[in-house]
Amino acid sequence: MSFNTIITWNECTDEQQRELLMRPAISASESITRTVTEILNNVKTRGDKALREYSAKFDKTEVGALKVTGQEIAEAESRLGDEIKQAMAVAVKNIETFHVAQKLQTVDVETLPGVRCQQVTRPVASVGLYIPGGSAPLFSTVLMLATPARIAGCQKVVLCSPPPIADEILYAAKLCGVQEVFKVGGAQAISALAFGTESIPKVDKIFGPGNAFVTEAKRQVSQRLDGAAIDMPAGPSEVLVIADSGATPDFVASDLLSQAEHGPDSQVILLTPDADMAKRVGEAVERQLADLPRADTARQALSASRLIVARDLDQCIAISNQYGPEHLIIQTRNARDLVDSITSAGSVFLGDWSPESAGDYASGTNHVLPTYGYTSTCSSLGLADFQKRMTVQELSREGFASLASTIETLAAAERLTAHKNAVTLRVAALKEQA
Repeated sequence: MSFNTIITWNECTDEQQRELLMRPAISASESITRTVTEILNNVKTRGDKALREYSAKFDKTEVGALKVTGQEIAEAESRLGDEIKQAMAVAVKNIETFHVAQKLQTVDVETLPGVRCQQVTRPVASVGLYIPGGSAPLFSTVLMLATPARIAGCQKVVLCSPPPIADEILYAAKLCGVQEVFKVGGAQAISALAFGTESIPKVDKIFGPGNAFVTEAKRQVSQRLDGAAIDMPAGPSEVLVIADSGATPDFVASDLLSQAEHGPDSQVILLTPDADMAKRVGEAVERQLADLPRADTARQALSASRLIVARDLDQCIAISNQYGPEHLIIQTRNARDLVDSITSAGSVFLGDWSPESAGDYASGTNHVLPTYGYTSTCSSLGLADFQKRMTVQELSREGFASLASTIETLAAAERLTAHKNAVTLRVAALKEQA
């Protein structure tokens, strides 16, 4: 089915509607799973030596010292122009402002007189950030991960990226307070962060995107007792745009293409109650596509993408909630009025002047988002992902006495005698002291 094929939702059967909202398959092949398991175990056993062998094999690079030196970072900074440095500074400031505002207030209440309950937060002690390399280095992801890690107070923040590491990534790491940067990529980097090597410290939690091997490595280490936690399940990037007759077709097309150029397995969907709008957006996509350097990649993504005409905006919202997009763009009159109806989306962009690119880089929200339908249960990355909550309770004599019979009754009902005894013994002690 061509992207320019306009689909009328209400003319489709239930089965066809389900198929229209299916995402490209991402399940790891058995060969990827086996390869990743082998890499994880090899790095865990042989450490830095295995990392250097994999760099030579996969990155075609002979790596001496794995750790990037301060001099290398300074040289990278000197090669960058003021314009990109200033742009990064603006982005970091906005990201910082938004994430500082997410700090949780300590909960401190008396549930009964003499029964004090608190909820406090503590930072995850050590975190590892993975930043992919390639032709388009994702230095913006450094800003999105390292900034909240710093605000949360993580004691150790380390970063891995395949060699040679782009100057922008090294400068972003310095700008955001990353303590150590290592020249290692792929599943082997995830293994090093999860298990530790002679050079790379083991961390408690791993963040960041990657290819199928990185994604599978993160999945595996998160399920191993000797591994590490991860940020969230990963999948191909996606955007869904809801547009009414008042939208600007060129704007809508540019937003769809900005997602399609991410990769051949990305997916973009337009929902509109206006068939003419769907037609005009399809035409605008073709015009803009011709000028994109990554046009071939975008075309592959468009092959699994959709132009859908719905009955009205209410149905557009219902379909969007069913799909649960990573990015949801609403280009309609009074777009903000629709926010309360949205139940599943990673990040929402309202109105003509809120392109997805703003959130990807500099508005302040985080661009690390749940994909592949995980928005139904997962949230966009935020300060809380770099923290953990801890509860505290303190009962005075009076508070304990007022709860004692309640606790004894509940423990007895569950036949947990030791639980009941822990209260009964204290009740007896109180009576002796009275």
